[in-house]
Amino acid sequence: MFDLDKWQEIFAALKKNKMRTFLTAFGVFWGIFMLIIMLGSGRGLQNAVYEGMKDFATNSVFLWTQPTTEPYAGFPRGRRFYFRNDDIEALRNHIPEVDVIAPRLQARGGSSAADNVVRGIKTGSFTINGDYPEWNLIDPVKMLSGRFLNHLDLNHKRKVAVIGDMVKEILFEKDEEALGEYIRINGVYFQVVGVFSPLNSNIGFGGDKAQSIYIPFTTLQQTYNYGDMVGWFAMTAKEDIPASVIDEKAKELLKRRHKIHPADSQAVTGVNLDEEFKKISGLFLGIDVLIWIVGIGTLLAGVIGISNIMLIVVKERTKEIGIQRALGATPRKIIGQIITESVFLTTLAGYFGLSIAVFLLEMINKALVASGGENQAFRNPGVDFNIAVTALIILIVAGAVAGLIPANRAVKIKPIDALRDE
Repeated sequence: MFDLDKWQEIFAALKKNKMRTFLTAFGVFWGIFMLIIMLGSGRGLQNAVYEGMKDFATNSVFLWTQPTTEPYAGFPRGRRFYFRNDDIEALRNHIPEVDVIAPRLQARGGSSAADNVVRGIKTGSFTINGDYPEWNLIDPVKMLSGRFLNHLDLNHKRKVAVIGDMVKEILFEKDEEALGEYIRINGVYFQVVGVFSPLNSNIGFGGDKAQSIYIPFTTLQQTYNYGDMVGWFAMTAKEDIPASVIDEKAKELLKRRHKIHPADSQAVTGVNLDEEFKKISGLFLGIDVLIWIVGIGTLLAGVIGISNIMLIVVKERTKEIGIQRALGATPRKIIGQIITESVFLTTLAGYFGLSIAVFLLEMINKALVASGGENQAFRNPGVDFNIAVTALIILIVAGAVAGLIPANRAVKIKPIDALRDE
């Protein structure tokens, strides 16, 4: 039942010390405000990173070659070597844990080559990748028109190309259809069969995907005299198989096939995206823990302030408490009164801090959406409802704890001593 007299007493007690009460409440307000803002900002950063990785096969491994660092089998250190076509079948046949394997070969010069692609009077410098269709299973793209590469393109070594949206923008007019048209890549004509836009903004192998051109792997080898050279391998592990398994087995197999010292850790190198993803997840977990430590520490500072102001309130109400005790007020009632005042002040300040922080995060989110940026480093900042409820519960508990010391002091006051207090 709502006790109006009780709440009037609370407001009257706090009003007597309104400046100290305001400053103390502001400490709690600021603590919960900063906790929610930091949690929301961390979530915004995390959302942006995960958004850029959501379509990428995170159980994938990428391997390439570097000069050897150990002499072995009669070969000196510093030897340069390359993967070959027969390594593709060797990986498929000897590592059953591999699900998808996609070799890639990149034309020399890449996007650094001056105007390596020409169409009429328009030219541009783009990355030229020779790929298998399976590459689109590991690092997928969004087809805007046409199709991606297929195995018929590989088997017949067709001169077809799938171009990025930035390539189309540079080589074609705004409303011009690219499908079926021809572009000249390093002096050789290729027919455009597809136009794509990147799906993953935070991960890219081999340059800016929007300014890349995909042609059949076998066509690039034959047309530009690469023989049976393979630039690097992309592989994914089967379901429930850690990517580290295929990473270790593939390195061991490739070292053995190319006569590389087993202890040479540099000759066959690469990236295990599964491990990198776990590192990122661990980083964000650490950030969340740090935010909670800092936020709760700030809240505790405010709660200590609440406890101090309640001690002052108790001291100033010594005679009043003595009268209540003389009239038969039980210690439990006195304790309940002091703790109620503490919880009220803490919850009120915390509620305003929480509300303003959530409102500010929502305004930031709306501003980001209105900006229309797709490759943002900050996306959908906000806090989970359960986290907000948890923060409020922490506030209520902290408010109760803050009132315990003043409450215990209040009940220790003897009625006769309180009545004598001036």
